Amino acid sequence: MSRRSLNETTGSTNPATKFLEWKSNDKCFAYYDREAKEQVKVQLPIKVQFLEHFHNVKGWNDASSSGIYSNEVKFISKEPLKVKAFKGGDIAEGLYSEIRGKIRDAGGKYYRSVYAVNDTGEIINLQFKGAVVSAYSDFMNENEGKCESSFIEINSFDKKKKGATEYTVPTFEIGAAFTAKQNELANDKYKDVASYFENYKAKTEIVLDGKSLEIDEDSISHLDF
Repeated sequence: MSRRSLNETTGSTNPATKFLEWKSNDKCFAYYDREAKEQVKVQLPIKVQFLEHFHNVKGWNDASSSGIYSNEVKFISKEPLKVKAFKGGDIAEGLYSEIRGKIRDAGGKYYRSVYAVNDTGEIINLQFKGAVVSAYSDFMNENEGKCESSFIEINSFDKKKKGATEYTVPTFEIGAAFTAKQNELANDKYKDVASYFENYKAKTEIVLDGKSLEIDEDSISHLDF
């Protein structure tokens, strides 16, 4: 049975310990350390065990001089997003296809939110946007069926150019197959992710306060790539 069919509802806190985003200029990932109040770089190569992925919105709202955030949804064409600014309040609510104009005008961007297990056994969240979403989507279109039993490796990056802007995009590869112990770990960690989101979706109203979604305003990137 696919681990992604599991549905246990107990967790109420986001199980990810770190939220990583690709830093194009630095050619690596980074996450915001709340205690140190600084960005911590995570150099390549990295390998992770894929658990699940979702859709959300993040960005920067000039009008309120604050970050933009939303809830996460698994089916973006069927489930509503509620998009807010930390200091500016509500921006838009509804299906992404219906509110994308308002999101864009406010400074928000579409993100792919990927939950995975890192090499220390922690659940991490990889936040992809722009060109990284395209690279990840192309990879998953060909390999999603393999990702439940094999590692995803990011060993290098591609250099890209759009107009006068040069940027980098991480490359995704299928790595070694899980051992029995590693597969058991992935199953256990998936239950944590599934229980959190089943509990989250069970609420009759989408309530966002940033803190409950484990979002740090300082971690939100203003760059497109």
